[in-house]
Amino acid sequence: MIKTIIFDFGGVIITLDHQQAVRRFQALGLADAEHQLDPYTQGGIFGDMEVGRIDAEEFRLAFSQLVGHEVSHEQCLDAWLGYRSELPQRNLDMLRLLKSKGYRLVLLSNTNPYMMSWAESNDFDGCGHPLSYYFDASYKSYEVKRMKPDPAFFDFVLTQENLNPTETLFVDDGPRNMAIAAQLGLKTFCPKNGEDWTKELLQMLSGN
Repeated sequence: MIKTIIFDFGGVIITLDHQQAVRRFQALGLADAEHQLDPYTQGGIFGDMEVGRIDAEEFRLAFSQLVGHEVSHEQCLDAWLGYRSELPQRNLDMLRLLKSKGYRLVLLSNTNPYMMSWAESNDFDGCGHPLSYYFDASYKSYEVKRMKPDPAFFDFVLTQENLNPTETLFVDDGPRNMAIAAQLGLKTFCPKNGEDWTKELLQMLSGN
């Protein structure tokens, strides 16, 4: 019986626009942004920030050095928010419904302080609620200092939440993340970025 549902953020809760982010970083002078920005697991200074080795200001300084001119915090924020395509209301409604049915909801995300400065603000859903309003607990890569698909990230969450993997469903749009979760015994569901996963999720849980 599924008791806990672990959700990814980008590609599941919000729809991602990878190419828009690439264009915004290119506009700031990062010619090889397509190579630097990975849709699932960042590398270089992007990965350093998402895994918590550097903070937002250290990223800004390193990025400015990388492109050869001063880049402001606001410009970095705007570029990172290029990943943000849409926040479907149906997803938020589903999170509320699942909570009302008694499921424990946990966020597990590769993310960074720039994205979370928006997501954890009262501007997130347009109704004055931050992302954390919809979850019972959240685990962000830059805070835990681990990134998916590192099994240690999953192990940390399972331990902290005292979860039985067979009673836990993991929802993520990354096939590499799915593979690790399945190896650890979690039930998995891998919707594609931007698709409506709500009905299929309810069907999966209907026999729960």
